[in-house]
Parts: sequence; C-alpha cells; structure tokens
Amino acid sequence: MSNLKLAPSILAADFARLGEQVTAALEAGADYIHVDVMDGHIVPSISFGFPILRAVAPIAQQYGAIVDVHLMIEQPDRYLEEFARSGADILTVHVETCPHLHRTIQAIRELGVRPGVTLNPATPLNSLEEILPDVDLVLIMSVNPGYGGQSYIPASTDKIRRLREMLDATGSTADLEVDGVIYSFNAAEIAAAGANVLVTGSAIFGGPNTIAENITAFRQALADPKS
Repeated sequence: MSNLKLAPSILAADFARLGEQVTAALEAGADYIHVDVMDGHIVPSISFGFPILRAVAPIAQQYGAIVDVHLMIEQPDRYLEEFARSGADILTVHVETCPHLHRTIQAIRELGVRPGVTLNPATPLNSLEEILPDVDLVLIMSVNPGYGGQSYIPASTDKIRRLREMLDATGSTADLEVDGVIYSFNAAEIAAAGANVLVTGSAIFGGPNTIAENITAFRQALADPKS
C-alpha cells in the first residue's frame, strides 16, 4: 500500500494553530491537505472559504503537497475561478449539486485544476458512469457530510470495491478517495477495498498524541493490517 495517500482534513484542526498544525502534518508525511468548504445549504454546517484556502495553500506548496478542495456548496460553478486562484490543486464537486456536470468538470480543467466528483452515501454509483472518463478523482463519502459524531456506514466498503472495479474496467487512473470516520483501525480495510486516498480529520489532528505520532500510526496500520 505504498502508493496510498493520506489527506488530513483541516476541518478538524485547531484554527488558532492552523498553520502550525498543517506544517506538522506535512512534515510527518501527509500527501494532501483536504479542505472542506460548506455553505450551510447542501449540508447542515458552514465551514470556511477563500481566506483559509489562501492561508493553507502556500504551506502545502512548500512541501510539494496537493491542496484537495471538496466543495459542499450550491452552484459551485460561480466560485470555481476564485478557488483556483486561491490555490486549489483539486476541486471536487457533488453530483447532486451540478445539473450540468460535464460542463462543470470541463470548467475546472480549463482553470488548470484537477477535477473531482463526489457522491453522498445514498447516491448510486451509476450516476458516475458518463463522467468517469473526465475526472481525476472520485470521492466516496462514508458518512453523510456536514456534521460530526457519525459512524462509518458499513455499506461504504462494498461501494468502494464496486467503484474500484468500475475504474479498472474503464482504464481510469483517477484517484479513489474516501472521507468519513477513517481511523488507523479501519484504514487498511478501506484501502484493501480499492481506495488510494484516505481523508481523515480527528484521527490526525485530535487525541492526546502528536500529529506526527498519529500519522505514523496510520502508516503502520496500512503497512501491517494485522497489527
């Protein structure tokens, strides 16, 4: 699982120490920095926008990391250009919010940004069939997005496995990213199902251990699933 990438979500970081904590995650070997943008409409919560992205992106760039922006917002097309200017390397939009999804994906790519698409847990995989050849990342939500305190939805593992089969069948090189209650104890199972990018927040930025210790625990669990 050496090609598996870790994407710490800054939604779980201490915002009074955001730069420090992002730096710590990158120094410990994080591959992506995941930025969840929520508008309070398609999900219950409101998070942050351009100023936070502009603060985080230069730090990620110093370490050669990917700035991975998940747009949980209505009418994302209105804001794509500004997110690109603010430092996004990947912009992921929801199938559920884009009535003209091909046009949205094309607009992202024309901005020089990698396009991604995501599904809420109850949205079937067949909604992706026509767009898979055009995206660089597919994000599977293993919880309903927008609020904490949830449990991993068990059916997500089979959904990940079926999506991996779809990607392989079409020869797609798109990343298969998963977000929602991922910890060191279940990361290997999710990776074995076919994910190659794992988004995790509290498991990296929370708890009594340091950020570096938390990332090391993830890497060890992925290297030795039986440990």
